[in-house]
Amino acid sequence: MGLGITRTVSAPFDQAVAATREALAEQGFGILTEIDVQATLKAKLGEDVPAYLILGACRPQLAHQALGMDPQIGLLMPCNVVVRQQDADVVVEAFDPKAMVTITGVDELCTVTDEAHERLTRALDAVAAAL
Repeated sequence: MGLGITRTVSAPFDQAVAATREALAEQGFGILTEIDVQATLKAKLGEDVPAYLILGACRPQLAHQALGMDPQIGLLMPCNVVVRQQDADVVVEAFDPKAMVTITGVDELCTVTDEAHERLTRALDAVAAAL
């Protein structure tokens, strides 16, 4: 199993970010955190890097279920979704929640991580289809 679910699109970065936000919302995910890595590295280090945004996505129902099974699962939450410029394309990728079961060893989490995986896959597929 890989670390992430990845789609590559040929679209402007801002358009890919907007499509990603919309697709996540359609799957019931809210954005809890947003980290503009490009701006941060420029401000803190003076480094110019390609556009890179990390969105912390959360579907509250799934988070609640997972926390009830393993309170430490919060260490792996929210689900990070990255939108990053790569040459002329934009890569949109999400941490695969199924990896949480491997990391924690709590097999009961499979019901939650399987649903999260399916929803994130549908969201990224929608981004790819829209762009």
